[in-house]
Amino acid sequence: MMTFLLVVHILLALALIGVILVQRSEGGGLGMGGGGGGFMTARGQANLLTRTTAILAALFICTSIVLAIMAGGHSKPRSILDAAPATTPSAPAESPKPAVPLSQ
Repeated sequence: MMTFLLVVHILLALALIGVILVQRSEGGGLGMGGGGGGFMTARGQANLLTRTTAILAALFICTSIVLAIMAGGHSKPRSILDAAPATTPSAPAESPKPAVPLSQ
């Protein structure tokens, strides 16, 4: 299941990159600029590409979240405090007395 989702995730990423590169920017870019005739008008192409980009982005985010949940669900979350050894406070240690008396 995770492998299938990973393949879908990669395909969505590639499709998203492709759709973004095809869109027409203000400078023309790699888009399909120019040409009055054709299947769709420039505005219709922009609307279709915008919707396609939004749908692909939403699916990409969903697969990212699902993959993150599946990857993190194998182990129980641990806290730093859980890893610390449990110790009980003890009485303070007395300072050791010098073996040789100090001369003044």
